[in-house]
Amino acid sequence: MIIDFHTHAFPDRIAERAVPALAEEGKIPAHTDGTVDGLLRSMDMAGIEKSVICSIATRPEQFSAIFDWSKKIRSKRLTPLLSIHPEDPNPAEKVQVVADHGFAGIKLHPYYQDFYLDEDRLDPLYQSLSDHGLLLVSHCGYDIAFPRERRADPARILTVMARFPDLKLITTHFGGWDIWDEVEESLLGREIYMEISFALSYLSREKAVDMIGKHPADYLLFGSDSPWEDQLAAVNQLKGLGLTENLLKKILGRNGARLL
Repeated sequence: MIIDFHTHAFPDRIAERAVPALAEEGKIPAHTDGTVDGLLRSMDMAGIEKSVICSIATRPEQFSAIFDWSKKIRSKRLTPLLSIHPEDPNPAEKVQVVADHGFAGIKLHPYYQDFYLDEDRLDPLYQSLSDHGLLLVSHCGYDIAFPRERRADPARILTVMARFPDLKLITTHFGGWDIWDEVEESLLGREIYMEISFALSYLSREKAVDMIGKHPADYLLFGSDSPWEDQLAAVNQLKGLGLTENLLKKILGRNGARLL
């Protein structure tokens, strides 16, 4: 089984506008059309059994629309995460909705949602997620489409984990996009979940293998960040690192299956 723990898709009418705009914003090509059907076609080509879809609420009122759409697309192959905006006046209430309807958790993005990962105002949200045992997938490190502001760096990750040791935080992009020296110094070796999307293309093969070897094998997850990376290429890139079969299986699917 291969589980892609970091993908994006949109309702068809939104994908038509959003994907070209996001591609232009980040100066990166899209490898699908951003629709659910496009993601499923990509998964078939890559041999991926399940994808986690990471939606992002850029305004508090978008929770309901994301919730309704996620209910419609949820299937054996697609696991949507909901998204709660940091300015939501009732985050615990929204977390209860996530739990009551059987969703695995939520996605946050410090840049698109304009917050810092360790802000005190997020404490009620983090506490509620911890209490319900839900996943929090958060963008970490810099973002290719934004100025290089330290919104979710390793220091902030450690602050959050110290405050909420039971929080099931999944750090994206190998712990922090384009801030991997700090990830290596501060985060590697700790029991912190990291998915590796959009990282292997920016790391040397030697660096990637070294970082993987320094982190607990049960805390690594495969991710592509589709449509911003091609899923088949991402799978082949990981397979090409020469990892042991057991480690490769853990990263590609076993760890993700256990979390979900």
